Amino acid sequence: MSSPIKSVAVVGGSGNLGKATVSELVNAGFTVTVLTREGSTSTFAKGVVSKVVDYSSVESLTSALTGQDALVSTIATAAVGGQQTLVDAAVAAGVRRIIPSEFGINTRFLGKEPIGAILQGKVKTLNYIHEQSKRNPSFTWTGISTGLFFDWGLDHGSIGLDKSTKTATIYDSGNEPYQASNLPHIGKAIAAVLKHPEQTVNRYISIASFNPTQNQALEIAEKLTGEKWTVKHVLTSEEQQIGAEKLSKGDYSAFSNFLRRRVYGDGAGLAVQGPDNALDLLGLEGEDLEGSLRAWLVKIKKLNADGKLGRNG
Repeated sequence: MSSPIKSVAVVGGSGNLGKATVSELVNAGFTVTVLTREGSTSTFAKGVVSKVVDYSSVESLTSALTGQDALVSTIATAAVGGQQTLVDAAVAAGVRRIIPSEFGINTRFLGKEPIGAILQGKVKTLNYIHEQSKRNPSFTWTGISTGLFFDWGLDHGSIGLDKSTKTATIYDSGNEPYQASNLPHIGKAIAAVLKHPEQTVNRYISIASFNPTQNQALEIAEKLTGEKWTVKHVLTSEEQQIGAEKLSKGDYSAFSNFLRRRVYGDGAGLAVQGPDNALDLLGLEGEDLEGSLRAWLVKIKKLNADGKLGRNG
């Protein structure tokens, strides 16, 4: 890649990860354009350009992407099946690097697990991108696996800690390390990938803010609150069964059940540590688990004080 990446278009810029991504790209000095739908009321930071597009139209997307060096997609899993139009437009517009919505678990090693059926949109999109890059060497890609969204998961209960009731849901033994990343850290990683285009060209990388166990997170939460929490034990085999029953009825909320089985199950082996963690490649450092939990508890305390307590307070 002969010249540095300077201009970046972001899809899904108003979402949870999208906001963090736009912020970190701006902080890293990129010129950022966010693609939005007709009628969107989303607002963005000063200096961020917003372009209205028709996501079903290659022509509309190509026009919006012309002049962009890179495209980052942060759209939710449910919408990733529609990324092929984005890919075609990116190729037509001469975009040099695409980072598709791969964030979360590594989709390259799903095998025949049921969760793979739900993630086929991601799998097929990256396969399509890979094929396009072989046909057009100037079109390159980077896939990024981040594990669980830790800070978001604390707020929404998916990490298993409920501050309002001082209750922790522990799956299996609770001793399995798992890959987890905070949203701003993912944004920093995306920016770093684009700052290191040669080192990350046509590569699938994995990052993690940290690799905690459920019991470690609970122990820290108890220390920070100065209270003993109630523990609810759940088997991931039961989660798998519940997920299978849901999926048989076309209920794709089964994803959460399958995810808990895949991530928290004893022997899962999905922690990303040492040389497997691409943070060194990107010039980034890991984050502090206790600091992240403390920030969450402080935020809940403030929401309580302001009368804006959310779901997991």
